[in-house]
Amino acid sequence: MKCPVIILLYVGLMYQISSAVLMDKLADSKLCGDAECSYVISIATALDDFTAPDCRFINIKRGQMVYVYSKLTPEDGAGVFWSGSVYSERYVDQMGIVGYFPSTVMNETQTFTKDTVAVPTTKMDFYCD
Repeated sequence: MKCPVIILLYVGLMYQISSAVLMDKLADSKLCGDAECSYVISIATALDDFTAPDCRFINIKRGQMVYVYSKLTPEDGAGVFWSGSVYSERYVDQMGIVGYFPSTVMNETQTFTKDTVAVPTTKMDFYCD
């Protein structure tokens, strides 16, 4: 009886792993408010709409407020991206979804900490489900 349950658990785990996609890294390091990047660095307001090109990014509408959790450290020739989640009563379905967006479409309106920690990125930072 235990064997079928174990097989089902294994198949379910393998399905979850096989459906995940590890995308290319956007940067090798990021700036965060703490070592785990769990504290909000700032709040920013979108100056323009941004449509996510893939699952690493989030869609942002002009005027939306976004909690910023980290800022990728750009490499030569690379764009500057921030990571955060949308905050708005109008877009409740998007609240809590964390993803990247270009800093060029944002206006930082409130900064909570200027003391940031440089943290190396991992492949899991760019994981897509």
